[in-house]
Amino acid sequence: MKFSFQGIFFIVFVILNLFSPVYAQYKADKKLDSKLRVLIDSFHGTAGVYVRNLKTGREVAINADTIFPTASIVKVPILIGIFNKIQEGIYKYHQPLVYRDSMALGGSGLMQYFKDTAKTDLINAITLMITHSDNTAAVWCEKLAGGGVTINDWLADHGFQYTRLNSRTPGREQNKKLFGWGQTTPREMANLMVVIREGNAVSPEASEVMYRILTHIFWDEYALSQIPPYVQAASKQGMLDDSRSEAVLVNAPHGDYVFYIATKNNKDQRWEPDNEAWELQRKVSALLWNYFEPGSGWKPASGVEKFRN
Repeated sequence: MKFSFQGIFFIVFVILNLFSPVYAQYKADKKLDSKLRVLIDSFHGTAGVYVRNLKTGREVAINADTIFPTASIVKVPILIGIFNKIQEGIYKYHQPLVYRDSMALGGSGLMQYFKDTAKTDLINAITLMITHSDNTAAVWCEKLAGGGVTINDWLADHGFQYTRLNSRTPGREQNKKLFGWGQTTPREMANLMVVIREGNAVSPEASEVMYRILTHIFWDEYALSQIPPYVQAASKQGMLDDSRSEAVLVNAPHGDYVFYIATKNNKDQRWEPDNEAWELQRKVSALLWNYFEPGSGWKPASGVEKFRN
């Protein structure tokens, strides 16, 4: 039997994808799917969600392979990029750094308020980038990690087809116009969180530190608000006027589960606590907690809404 070059390439592609963390096949959870579709289908905009129970292997994928803007969730690939440089010995985790006020970017974060020539270190830049979603720290880390091209190469090499940095990345100008700083799909970003959780991002020791950082999130008023405060969850949030998204991996008592809720083309672009996309994130998170932990009986305390920004 003879095989063409194209045929051999296709067979190799299929085999590689079968063992890729992004495209591995899991069994559909039809019951959960129907519950989530009620929420997703009623959203005024484009919404997608990917959910997987890491213990049972059951998943739900609704618009899970649609590309959405990442906004600040792009900082997760940047996190991996800078830890890759640390693992290679190019930097130390506590590497001394000097901040310059010419680096300041607006939006979220504290570093923009540092004084010129302030002494800091790499661990501060990394943790501020993730925990407070610091834009200034993120662009600094992105540059130290080798920039978008280097980070995108790591993503491609590890089976991520759509998750990319676009800003400050040569050749991705059109993608930047469409999606901004970064782009991903619900399935891919959820799987990237799992790769870190399972110790397969850069190295087991690097993954452990990265995961710990992702559990210290300041922005806990959205999906995290529907998970008991005594249950650990790793997460990252991304917010634009017309796109609000969130990646969460919950270390639940009866088994870890991961989910990514993404939106774009949002009709409600208000920056108010009851924004429709933020409400969707809360509803999805609450549904999942009660679905996977039905005997918990936990729900947010009455009146907690007054503490939302």
